[in-house]
Amino acid sequence: MPNRGWAMAALLLLAACGPEEATVRPNPANRKPDYFDVKVLLDGQVARLNQQQPVVEKRVQLRNGNTETTRVTKTDWSKELQVFYQADINKPALRGAYSKSVSASYNTPDGVSTYKLKPSTEAPVALLVIGNAAATATASPTQELAAVIRQDNPLFYSQKRLRLSIINDQLAEYSVQGVQKLVLFDTVRYSVRVKVVR
Repeated sequence: MPNRGWAMAALLLLAACGPEEATVRPNPANRKPDYFDVKVLLDGQVARLNQQQPVVEKRVQLRNGNTETTRVTKTDWSKELQVFYQADINKPALRGAYSKSVSASYNTPDGVSTYKLKPSTEAPVALLVIGNAAATATASPTQELAAVIRQDNPLFYSQKRLRLSIINDQLAEYSVQGVQKLVLFDTVRYSVRVKVVR
């Protein structure tokens, strides 16, 4: 009869546990982003541009201040726009790190959304600005993205100012201006401006 004691103990233990209530956890893929979704915007442009392969005109300002301009006929857009993916602030670790303000502007009737890093919060993206202008009789719908990305530690400082313009859902132009300073080395400034020629 010792087996009967074990069986009773097992039954009591299972009964005490009872059926577990199913908890519904939201699917992260279905979660609405906290901030403007830079990644979705860029993914759409990369897919379209890789398919179309438009000609681009690149203007690069060199260290000595001289400017070089070249035309490029084939571009890997996922690499070309990689720096703009750094402006994505929709990461779980950044939830609540930014304040949002919306203001009207004479050239963006749909408003300008500004996401600013809150004081005493650390993240590379210090500022993200999104402007949307609806189509008018004289202008096409336009979307503007601007961001400031910083890295600052005792050995290295860098800052990038990014700007991207989309007209009629097509990338029109973008620019990157930056400065880098490594301890014991000179400050390096650079500037790249790219226009999509089509």
